[in-house]
Amino acid sequence: MSDKITVPAIAARKQAGPKIAMLTAYDATVARLLDEGGADILLVGDSLGMVIQGLPNTLPVTVDEICYHGRAVARATRRAQVVGDMPFMSFQISPERALEAAGQMLKTGGFEAVKLEGGQSVAEHVRRIVAAGIPVMGHVGLTPQSVHAMGGFRVQGQREDAAARVLADAQALEDAGAYSIVLEGLPADLGRRITESVGVPTIGIGAGPHCDGQVLVCYDFLGMYRDIKPKFVKRFAELGDAVVEATKRYVAEVQGGAFPDAAHSFGMKSGPSDPTGAKAVVGQAPPAYGPARDES
Repeated sequence: MSDKITVPAIAARKQAGPKIAMLTAYDATVARLLDEGGADILLVGDSLGMVIQGLPNTLPVTVDEICYHGRAVARATRRAQVVGDMPFMSFQISPERALEAAGQMLKTGGFEAVKLEGGQSVAEHVRRIVAAGIPVMGHVGLTPQSVHAMGGFRVQGQREDAAARVLADAQALEDAGAYSIVLEGLPADLGRRITESVGVPTIGIGAGPHCDGQVLVCYDFLGMYRDIKPKFVKRFAELGDAVVEATKRYVAEVQGGAFPDAAHSFGMKSGPSDPTGAKAVVGQAPPAYGPARDES
């Protein structure tokens, strides 16, 4: 589990398997746990606007915000590939602007690849980014940055003409050099058709079981984002309920005087004071930060 997952390793999964398991992550603590659990890709998604910032959609998220969270995730990740979402209006204006923003994300965000939404309309943008040596993950179907144009978070490609457009979008991304493509909010049959029609891995989210991998928002699959439960989300834990119950117990113990008890309190020591605040270790400076420790 120590080998770092690379772009060529992800591309090889199309034929060799196993299927790709991708999750979103937004902070070091969760990233470390998901990485230890074996996730192949950690996506710092612009979904952070909704699950972290409490916004109604992803549109206000900035490149600087994505990079802030990216640095935290990258520091904690040893095995998984770290990918960053290109936020709304960071790439749409021109291929040149797209390349500049993608470069900033790798330089200051700690990312190994970028993901952007759209198909044929952004194929040249993808081509320019890839030509600069920056791996690109595509994203077609339900593209959250187009929420207003779509009239909400609606399943796409349910009619044959619409399905043909989504397929053409995916093929355009492959032709432009994308190494993988997220398929979101599509009928399962269309997910299968696209997966069979392109030579790069597809990663589904609400696109059925036939994709080459799957992705979920970490707060969804852990049961922490409880306001909305889309049809495609399976909760593998109910941590939201666990957090609420733990908080209730904490409040009750604080208010009732049960916490902290002697086991969670420090005692006095005999002898002169240690001016460093901790026992000196020859050749080692005391820690500059971190929780207080009872050195006995």
